[in-house]
Amino acid sequence: MSTATAGHPAREPADDLAAGRRLAIEASGWGEPFRIVQPRNACFWLLLWGLGIGATHLIRYFAVGVGAYGTGLGIGIVAFTLYTIPWLFLLGHHNRYTSLPPKLFAVAFAWGALASAFWMALPANTAILSLYGKNFGYGWAGDWGAGLTAPFTEETAKATALVLLIGLAPRVVRSPYDGLMIGAFAGLGFQIFEDVLYAYNNAATGFGLDQAATAWKIVAVRGLAGLTGHVLFSAVFCAGLMWLLGRGGPGHRLRGLLFVVAALFLHGGWDDAAALGTVLFGEAGPVILMGLMVVVDLAVLWLAFRLAAPQEKAWIRAILAPETASGLLTDTEVRAASGDREARRAHLKAQPDRRHRRTARHVLASADDLAKELALSGGEDSPDVLHAREETARLRALA
Repeated sequence: MSTATAGHPAREPADDLAAGRRLAIEASGWGEPFRIVQPRNACFWLLLWGLGIGATHLIRYFAVGVGAYGTGLGIGIVAFTLYTIPWLFLLGHHNRYTSLPPKLFAVAFAWGALASAFWMALPANTAILSLYGKNFGYGWAGDWGAGLTAPFTEETAKATALVLLIGLAPRVVRSPYDGLMIGAFAGLGFQIFEDVLYAYNNAATGFGLDQAATAWKIVAVRGLAGLTGHVLFSAVFCAGLMWLLGRGGPGHRLRGLLFVVAALFLHGGWDDAAALGTVLFGEAGPVILMGLMVVVDLAVLWLAFRLAAPQEKAWIRAILAPETASGLLTDTEVRAASGDREARRAHLKAQPDRRHRRTARHVLASADDLAKELALSGGEDSPDVLHAREETARLRALA
């Protein structure tokens, strides 16, 4: 029991935990609704405008040669649609720290695919590369132009998805981890539609000859490169942007700037890997440099994740902490439910046998569901919250 002060009764720890839960729900934006249709919000009309213009540019671009190069385009569409599915599962798994609404990610994906790619980046890249060619020669532009253009045009274009969603849902998009997730989905949309564009362009470059083989080559090369491509770059960039905007707590703007700059350098290194690798390491340089870039890319993403996740984990702990007072969850279970994969694995390994490990795994999953229901109810005992508690108690009884 906490110590009483003059004129104030002592407060039970459970009261403090409940207050901490309310503060965490408010600060995190968990459970806040997200509406796409907001006629009184200028960002909604900008969203419609950008998607409409992007779709128009896309149709005009492909309509010119769809009859002649339809095979390459069709293979690109089918292959990269299938390629998107495991990405959605992977990113959805990491959304457990934020519980952002799926339709928010759908907006980010669509904006990255249409507005960022076809309305912003494609015209800007074409214009700038043309200027490079005219002023420095087309050989130089071919070697270095992409790396000095795409990082600035494309990362800025993809990041407008985050800025737009802050305007549409300022109480939902709160943290650098939110920025990381939104950036990843915007980058995924951009990457998939850009890859389809590459499949189409390569078919056109070959004058329609052997389109299937050309398209499958693009699928293989771009699919492999995409594992550390636009999804990673924009995730890092947008997480940094959130810190830079002050949405990751005070005192982290320099951190944000460093991540934004890092994303630009990583993107530029990939785009100029052939020329830069040859300069640095000789004939085998491009392969060596790309191998090094994969390691560096993943290390930077890991660091962004490690620095962004603790804020989200603390909110989850605060939301679940009052359940320890009632005995529904233990402190160890709350730490595991709000922790990373290593914390969960350690908790499961600590169980005495397989049956207890299976039960513990189900209890942790139920705790995740309970946290989401508590956020949706604002911390109140809604019917869904009561049902989630009953389910947790039922699962524990199995042990």
